[in-house]
Amino acid sequence: MTLSTPRSPQPGLALYPQLLAPLDLGFTQLKNRVLMGSMHTGLEDGRDLTKLAAYFRERAEGEVGLMVTGGFAPNIAGWAKPFAGTLSTSGAARRHQVVTQAVHAAGGKIALQILHTGRYAYHPLAVAPTALKSPISPFKPFELSSRGVERQIRAFVNCAVKAREAGYDGVEIMGSEGYFINQFLSAFTNHRTDEWGGDYSNRMRLPVEIVARTREAVGRDFIIIYRLSMIDLIPGGSSWDEVVTLGKAVAQGGASIINTGIGWHEARVPTIATSVPRAAFAWVTKKMKAEFAAVGITTPLVTSNRINMPEVAEQVLADGCADMVSMARPLLADADFVKKAAAGQADQINTCIACNQACLDHIFKNKLTSCLVNPRACHETELVYRPVISDSASASARRRIAVVGAGPAGLTAATVAAGRGHEVHLFDAATEIGGQLNMAKVVPGKEEFHEMLRYLRRRVEVTGVHLHLGTRVQVQDLQGYDDVIVATGVVPRDPKIPGQDNAKVLSYIDVLRHHKPVGQRVAVIGAGGIGFDVAEFLVAGGHSTTTDLPAWQAEWGVTDPAQAPGGLSPAGPMVTPPEREVTLLQRKEGKLGEGLGKTTGWIHRAALKMKRVKMVGGVNYERIADEGLLVTYGEKRENPTWIACDTVVLCAGQLPLRELADALQVQGKKAHLTLHVIGGALEAGELDAKRAIDQAARLAATL
Repeated sequence: MTLSTPRSPQPGLALYPQLLAPLDLGFTQLKNRVLMGSMHTGLEDGRDLTKLAAYFRERAEGEVGLMVTGGFAPNIAGWAKPFAGTLSTSGAARRHQVVTQAVHAAGGKIALQILHTGRYAYHPLAVAPTALKSPISPFKPFELSSRGVERQIRAFVNCAVKAREAGYDGVEIMGSEGYFINQFLSAFTNHRTDEWGGDYSNRMRLPVEIVARTREAVGRDFIIIYRLSMIDLIPGGSSWDEVVTLGKAVAQGGASIINTGIGWHEARVPTIATSVPRAAFAWVTKKMKAEFAAVGITTPLVTSNRINMPEVAEQVLADGCADMVSMARPLLADADFVKKAAAGQADQINTCIACNQACLDHIFKNKLTSCLVNPRACHETELVYRPVISDSASASARRRIAVVGAGPAGLTAATVAAGRGHEVHLFDAATEIGGQLNMAKVVPGKEEFHEMLRYLRRRVEVTGVHLHLGTRVQVQDLQGYDDVIVATGVVPRDPKIPGQDNAKVLSYIDVLRHHKPVGQRVAVIGAGGIGFDVAEFLVAGGHSTTTDLPAWQAEWGVTDPAQAPGGLSPAGPMVTPPEREVTLLQRKEGKLGEGLGKTTGWIHRAALKMKRVKMVGGVNYERIADEGLLVTYGEKRENPTWIACDTVVLCAGQLPLRELADALQVQGKKAHLTLHVIGGALEAGELDAKRAIDQAARLAATL
């Protein structure tokens, strides 16, 4: 994307002096304090790594200080899934050179993450310290013998040697998030009685041996990052004294950098979702920094999780929490994050909203990673925004385009097309851009949608889109355009419940956009994404723990690991009482919220459960009356029950708003224009912003 011309080479230095300062590792220097954290994308799997090379090249061009790949297994036993990315041979190292050469040509540095999944592996060859099945894999691992442990250590070392052979600047040894090394550290998963089990000095031998032997094998001039689990967030997790002991041993044993890992994957505490406060765990890295300083250890520490804007990163560094900040998904969202910060253009950063919908949710469904706000992520070679080209030998390729609807689909189509050089006019009947995003942004835990709107608003300005708000477009208004893109969104579906004209009945739009009064007892009809949003909005009563770290920690039972092993409060979660009594209902039998995100649905269900929301499935809506909502159960419509409530909120789905599109299909040919329908106007299912933005970007890239 085009950046406006900066006033000086790096005006951002005055704004972010800590973030943009170089970091000297002795044998090499990093250009700034940004580490692109490891995240599996799906591009790692297979023999052809050219797409992975393009992905990292763009981030290197965006001036990231040091990048870390998604996890590569050191052997077959360490695979995350069958035939996952592995680096163990010279042949594989040669295939990786396309990645390292692309990064180095762009002036960047890159490390390969060595990831052994242990009992988290999704295949029958899994190994672990003890034969205990994890809750996130159906496969029970084999317990390693002492010789088997030695073989795994040698595999880590060999992988690091092959990474150096491939041209990587370093490796990250994954020692957190509940993977193989973590499984040895915790008495919860390590029941061994040999030299690799028992007391902590034995349990920590594995990572210490891996780091020391790796350093010996690769030499002194190679970056070794160790990912240290600083707060496990599981029962029976490591104590703070154990974490500090390991951190010191790893630093003294040869690690160049120590990165912060937060929580095991099986933990029941959210760590990276949008409802988690920004920089929510920087304090635990700061504790480790103080421990290191007390004994004169100067190994740089990296802090991680929910750092998504340069001002957040700068404050974390200025407060002495860490020496570097790790950002993974923010660099999916915007490859030019660091470059824009350095140019003093933070308002043009496409901010990660931590939704997980196109990144983690995709990976856990064996799909290629992308990004809701940036569909080019991991698709750099296929989704290319080429400038419009015209020459004297042909008519200009520049088109006059009308986009109707300034929701996420319309805004994306308009700004991508205008950014390529087309003349674009964007119309919306509302007086502000954003469409449905303006409802999402008021839901507790979804404050990041303000950033999405800020970015899109700025893109409209930068790309020169002609914006026409408060304008209801008719067919005759679209004469003279080459293309019309209809992105008019959706309207609420009418559930046709007898009595729904009662004064106590509101739509989700009434509640979230128009802020109409809602009673103390509420029945929410429909348990899709909008139903959950409305329920969370109503029980919160205007207070969001996303902007209140102590309240968030109390709500999820997170405490200082020096006070409780694993950082879980012995008292458990301490939830403020709900503002209202809410009953969430759906017609379908089974678990409510089944269609929510794979990695975030459990968070929403847990949050509502903590707020004592009643969740009821398999109901028929018979009638609404002054006394409440009458429901029956099952196909036979049995057990009629009145749900006493002061307000009924309808969240019963959406239908495409297609009046303009239908009219244009009839008259468009006469007007010699090409019609395109995208987003909710094409398909209304669950207000899928990910799908809408992707459609819009791909269409605009082809015009």
